[in-house]
Amino acid sequence: MSYKKITPTPVAGNIWFQATMTLPAKGRGCHLITEHIEKVKELEQFKVGLCHILLLHTSASLTLNENWDPAVRQDMEMMLDKIAPEAGVSYTHTCEGPDDMPAHVKSTMIGSELTIPIHNGKLTLGRWQGLWLCEHRNCAGTRKIVITLNGAPQTSK
Repeated sequence: MSYKKITPTPVAGNIWFQATMTLPAKGRGCHLITEHIEKVKELEQFKVGLCHILLLHTSASLTLNENWDPAVRQDMEMMLDKIAPEAGVSYTHTCEGPDDMPAHVKSTMIGSELTIPIHNGKLTLGRWQGLWLCEHRNCAGTRKIVITLNGAPQTSK
């Protein structure tokens, strides 16, 4: 096993930033949201650090997956519907509609938070990786996330 240093020496200092962001309402399915997160200007202030994203909802989820072929997102939605279907299961929690309990199951399986490394003011993602909001409800509204940045500041030149 080998590794390559991204920062040649430890970087001193520690800064924090936190903000909420409201994502526009999306239809059911998996949607790329990378560009929304990359618009957070404060990312540029970090030499090295972490970007933590928390979704403040229980019927949607966040994941890191392919950003190139939209068919991957369509196939993911199809598979999630097979794993947690609306019909054919006797859910006890039905007061919010037939899509709600399956949405909670999907959210629990996928998760509601991501942590992405920051390097030189940018998210460190693989070539084909993107951040997805997986919307599990048929008629959901906007979704709110909390973005927390922590790390070492860029040094002045």
